[in-house]
Amino acid sequence: MPTLYLVRHAQASFGASDYDQLSELGERQSERLGQYWRARDRGDQPRFEVVVTGTLRRHAQTWAGIARGLGLASTREDDPATPLRLPGLDEYDSGALIEALGATPPQPGAADTVDTRRAHFRLLRSALQQWAEGAIAPRGMPSYAEFSAGVRGALDHVRNHCTGDVLMISSGGPISTAVAQVLGAPAHAGIELNLRLRNSAITEFNYTPRRFSLVSFNAVPHLEEPGLGDWVTYA
Repeated sequence: MPTLYLVRHAQASFGASDYDQLSELGERQSERLGQYWRARDRGDQPRFEVVVTGTLRRHAQTWAGIARGLGLASTREDDPATPLRLPGLDEYDSGALIEALGATPPQPGAADTVDTRRAHFRLLRSALQQWAEGAIAPRGMPSYAEFSAGVRGALDHVRNHCTGDVLMISSGGPISTAVAQVLGAPAHAGIELNLRLRNSAITEFNYTPRRFSLVSFNAVPHLEEPGLGDWVTYA
C-alpha cells in the first residue's frame, strides 16, 4: 500500500519581518531529512512518485533542502521531483486571526522569549477555535469550512491521481486538519494537534483510491541522533 508523507516545513523566521523564510536551522533541518531518506533509499527507484507543496516560500525552501539531502540535481518541469503547488496546502494567517480577536500579533523585532511565545500561542489557540466555530471572520482569510475543503481537495488529488509514495510539504494547520479529517475527529482536536507539530516532522498516511489510514504523526527520526536535540523546534 503506498504512503503519503506529510512534512511540516522546517523552522521559519518567527519574530522577523518576514516569517515566510526558513531560518539557518530550518535549512539544516530540511537537508537533514533528505539525507535521512537518502540513506534508506531503495536502489535506483525514485523515492516519491510525485512531490506536492503549498505555494508558500517556506514550503519551496523546505523541499529544496530535502532535495539537496537526497542528492537530486535541478529538475525539469515534467520530472516527478518538480513539485505540484496546491494553494489548499497553504497555512492560515495567524496575524489576521489574532487581530480578529482585537489583540495585537507579535511585531517584528519584539523580544522573543518563552513568555511571549506562550502568550502568542494562547491567543492563536483561542482565535483558531473561534474561527472554526464561525465566531470570527479574519480579514483576507477564507472561512474555516473553505480552508478545510482546500485540505480535503489536496488529499483527494492524491487518492484520485497517484498510485505510489507521495511527499506533501505543507504547514501545521493543513497537516493537522488532514489528520482530523482522516480520523473523523472534530475541528478542536485538529487545532490541538496543530499546536504540537514540530518543524520538518513527518506524518504518514497509507492510502488507496477510497481512503487514507493514519500510520504515524509528528515524527522526527532524522533529528534523533545524539547532538541534534536542539534542532527540534516548533515555530
